Amino acid sequence: MLHLLIQTCAAAMATIGFSLLFGVPARYYPSCALIGGVSWLAYLLLLPYSSVSIATFATTVIVILMSRWFAVRKRCPVTIFLISGIIPLVPGAGIYRAAYYTVTDQLYLAVQTGFDAVKMAVAIVLGIVFVFEIPQTVFQIGNQRLHQKQ
Repeated sequence: MLHLLIQTCAAAMATIGFSLLFGVPARYYPSCALIGGVSWLAYLLLLPYSSVSIATFATTVIVILMSRWFAVRKRCPVTIFLISGIIPLVPGAGIYRAAYYTVTDQLYLAVQTGFDAVKMAVAIVLGIVFVFEIPQTVFQIGNQRLHQKQ
């Protein structure tokens, strides 16, 4: 249980670090960190019960739903939250290992890890496309009531 908390906090901090590099305004750091931490926690919780691709797809759907919700609430572009929040899921280590195995002439491992990385990347793309097909008005329903009270 403690390792889940540590990994979630590390993912949140990594998300803030990437947000800093990406040029996200500082007022959005807490939201980006929350999305990044939740994304990694969801991935870790789903992984024992499904394949890497399905866990990545489901987690991407969660990230995009949260990103669209925060974008409407904070009145800013969804890419601020989307790109920062998806960073913990990007298969960078898998791509690195595939390149390493290729250079060291371990072609079987290169193909295996490269194919796994491509499957994760495709799952991320499909998750993004799936959620972006939901109309924007769905995310604005509660927001209209909030702004009418003010």
